[in-house]
Amino acid sequence: MRELRERRDSLHRDTLAGGHTAVERQRASGKRTARERLDLLLDEGSFVELGLHRRQLPTGPLSPRERPRTDGVVVGSGTIEGRQVFVYAQDFSIFGGSLGEAHAAKIHKVMDLALETGSPLIGLNDSGGARIQEGVMALHGYGGIFRRQVAASGIIPQISVVLGPCAGGATYSPALADFTFMVRDIAKMYLTGPAVVKAVTGEHVSHEELGGAGVHGESSGVATFVYDDEPGCLEDVRHLVSLLPSNNMELPPRSAASGADTDVRPRLAEIVPADPAKPYDVRDVIAEVTDDGAYFELHEGWAANIVCAFARVDGEVVGIVGNQPIVLAGVLDADAAQKAARFVRFCDAFGIPLITLVDVPGFLPGSEQERGGIIRHGAKLLYAYCEATVPRIQVILRKAYGGAYIVMDSRSVGNDLSLAWPTNEIAVMGAEGAVDILFRRELAAVDDQRELRAELLAHYTEQLIHPYYAAERGLVDDVIDPAETRSLIAKGLAMLRDKRRQPFRRKHGNVPL
Repeated sequence: MRELRERRDSLHRDTLAGGHTAVERQRASGKRTARERLDLLLDEGSFVELGLHRRQLPTGPLSPRERPRTDGVVVGSGTIEGRQVFVYAQDFSIFGGSLGEAHAAKIHKVMDLALETGSPLIGLNDSGGARIQEGVMALHGYGGIFRRQVAASGIIPQISVVLGPCAGGATYSPALADFTFMVRDIAKMYLTGPAVVKAVTGEHVSHEELGGAGVHGESSGVATFVYDDEPGCLEDVRHLVSLLPSNNMELPPRSAASGADTDVRPRLAEIVPADPAKPYDVRDVIAEVTDDGAYFELHEGWAANIVCAFARVDGEVVGIVGNQPIVLAGVLDADAAQKAARFVRFCDAFGIPLITLVDVPGFLPGSEQERGGIIRHGAKLLYAYCEATVPRIQVILRKAYGGAYIVMDSRSVGNDLSLAWPTNEIAVMGAEGAVDILFRRELAAVDDQRELRAELLAHYTEQLIHPYYAAERGLVDDVIDPAETRSLIAKGLAMLRDKRRQPFRRKHGNVPL
């Protein structure tokens, strides 16, 4: 028994140490090893590894002479702030982290356990792709991962972290995840690499230009979060997990109440100019409304004309959607609608209340947007809000015009509580545009249009855009002092905490994808 133990311990040490040369190459490229990454991600001493001795079967003419244990992926369970998660970390130092049959089977196992125990799943991606030597079985392994991701969607949070190459079919795993993290310079994600692009199209493009973190964080929207280094990235993965429920049957983790229900914030009235044409940063409003001014923004570099963020109000986790007037005047375009729709659907799936801050002049006009499908993409956001059953609070800060007002969680699509500042303007369009259309004949019939136009503007505004117009018709519950916004949101969340609404039974709806 002593000899067996010594042999076991020696094998265990060698497996954990990995190949010296390969590990040094990994570090020389600016990357940490899979186990070092897990040490940063998980609570100290909490990791329980599974499948340590799993390795490729010696079958087929292209089987390698060496068959390292773990087969290029470290899998298991651990805790983040004491809460259980399941993880897999691809090990680029073994077979380039390529996915073969044994590699995929290990990932399948932790995915199944995560779903069955109702625990978040975190994948650390650093892989050369499918293991060519194993042929179709490698592709079969990817298919099993994707199928499990879809089965777990809306049941457990799924987080994908790209810390190296992620190419070909492997890219669909981050794309299917709820949240995707990428680190600049070391993370690369694309369906076809630069060599193939050059051969097929003649275009010369670098790995970074084709699929770097900047591309996916600012242009494609695939990356939810982008970081400069691995420690900062993994620390924020931990922070995100602390804001999310473990599964769709649990409530998000609460912290101690902060007295928000009596908190008055007079600075709010100073942040937002009364003039609807003047810009401001809606994130300053979010900071005043949330506990300790803290919020965790998603897709900061993509579709910046709308802000989506997690935060806490009086200790309760909420999802915040807000138009951003300093970018494109806060209009909705195709990207903004997609960004907000996916966020709203995630919050609804996991029982996270929604707060919508509205200051929107409309949808972005133009042939490019129309050809790009802004109708279809805008319908995604409309669908997401209409379908959501979590507590929903709308706060109208200033402008709320046309169809964009409707899709920003208006009363007509089912919000539970609608509050409006005295600066609110809810209408089909702005007063000037409306007057030009409604009274074009009258204006054309006079020599000096300025005086008549001013009279018509004043009359139209007094009749149809005054702050209480929507409230008088039940579309707004109250016109509030901006300073009381935080306290009234907190009271609204408390009032709606036990909200229950069962949808009609159906297999599923047909989202306008």
